Amino acid sequence: MLCLSPCAPHLHLDHLHRPPLRPAATAKNARRATVCLGAPRTPEERRARQRRRLAKFQDSSSAAPALKAPVPAPAPARPATATRTTAERRGSLREMRRVWWVCGVGYWVQGFRCFPWLALNFHLTRGLGLSPAALQLVQNAGNLPLVAKPLFGVLSDAVYIGRAHRLPYISIGALLQLISWGTLAIIPATGDTFPTQMACILVGNLGASVTEVVSDAVVTEFSRTQKAGVLQSYAFIALAAGSLLGNLSGGYVLLKTQEPKIMFTAFSVLLGFQLALSLSTKETLPSSSVNSSSHLVKNSLRANLRKQFSNLMTAISEERIFYPLTWIMTSFAVVPILSGTMFCFQTQYLKLDSSIIGLSKVVGQLMVLSLTVFYNRYLKRIPLRRLVTGVQILYSLAILSDLVLVKQINLMLGIPNEIHVLCFSALAEAIAQFKVLPFSVLLSSLCPPGCEGSLFAAFTSGLVFSAILSGVFGVGLSTLIGVSLSDYSSLPLGILLQSLAALLPLGWISFVPEKWTADEKVVLQR
Repeated sequence: MLCLSPCAPHLHLDHLHRPPLRPAATAKNARRATVCLGAPRTPEERRARQRRRLAKFQDSSSAAPALKAPVPAPAPARPATATRTTAERRGSLREMRRVWWVCGVGYWVQGFRCFPWLALNFHLTRGLGLSPAALQLVQNAGNLPLVAKPLFGVLSDAVYIGRAHRLPYISIGALLQLISWGTLAIIPATGDTFPTQMACILVGNLGASVTEVVSDAVVTEFSRTQKAGVLQSYAFIALAAGSLLGNLSGGYVLLKTQEPKIMFTAFSVLLGFQLALSLSTKETLPSSSVNSSSHLVKNSLRANLRKQFSNLMTAISEERIFYPLTWIMTSFAVVPILSGTMFCFQTQYLKLDSSIIGLSKVVGQLMVLSLTVFYNRYLKRIPLRRLVTGVQILYSLAILSDLVLVKQINLMLGIPNEIHVLCFSALAEAIAQFKVLPFSVLLSSLCPPGCEGSLFAAFTSGLVFSAILSGVFGVGLSTLIGVSLSDYSSLPLGILLQSLAALLPLGWISFVPEKWTADEKVVLQR
């Protein structure tokens, strides 16, 4: 508010240099300006007031130190700041690309794990002489650490290691796998060392589960700044590429060398490269701008874990999430898997080469990729309940392809065992993997905000636990019907029971939403 009285002449000088007021402000203050007291009315009074102001100004300027004119900021200052900001931004982008490389290598390595696992199956059957039931029990018991994925996800969210909470866990997972497979490459293949080898299998799968969970979390963080589904597609491609190369090279190397420990050593070297890459990379994530120390000060670790677990239980308890999860998990758990028994039948009884087994896995992965593309183009428009019903029936029929091999019906039709195993051995496994995809899309549309990582970790760990139960039931079934290394006569009965069990989940198919499709992204009430 301006006062135009003669007692404050410096305000009049300031007013001369001010920009004109807006019309509204001028109108608002017009009345105050017109009633100002002591305003000069004649030209003589105006000249006298100007002389007094000039004299007073000269006196004050001579008494006070000379004022320095404001020095304008040098012109290059602003461009220098911009250049520095650009350099920092480029450095941040380089670090982010390194993080992407770490994740990409991590997914590729996890897909390549089939390379040493193929050798491990031969190592356990030929080196240790395990029976089909014992081999299948070892395979499923070794997957127990994968059930703890939700815990690892919550820990990576809540616990920071050196102001980072993603890459350190990837390094820990790679180190655990390196220790595991390196030990398997050194210790002798004798019955006395079997407990040590089992411990190595558990530790290796523990490291793999940690790496997978944290890699998924990193992709989830970056996907919020990218186009939807792009990074997930890259991760899936890296995983599939590693799996294809692992199965192709695994069968060939094992056929040429007949030494599983060479494959263990090669995979250990690959894990060492992954560990070195993760340790040399600075964690730069979209959430890195948040101060990790202040985040930990606000809430204690126990409070963070309790809150995250409470949110997870609240999400799972919703009927629209609970019922589909129950169906997909029980659909795997009630079907006894005879994978270990069939592996022994193909390698011990039919004397098939390891390269054929590896190529059959490659064909299975190609089937999964083809089914995924077909789903994205056509099948996602089909209501979920109708789609899942058809897939489950197809899965039951695909199991019977093993019955054709065991009864040697393929030879009656002029199809060699190698061709039948190559084309149909992994068919049922590929359909089972594809069955998970529609439920993943369903959960992504239903997942509450803030529970993406924990809910999907719980989903995958539940599937792993269902697979373990299925493997245990398969061991019990093969033992009950009397299958052994020297006697496979009752194996056709086991395959028939397995195919019939695959139809049991259709009895509670009402748990699956009836009219939901992937295009709608809306779940209708059952």
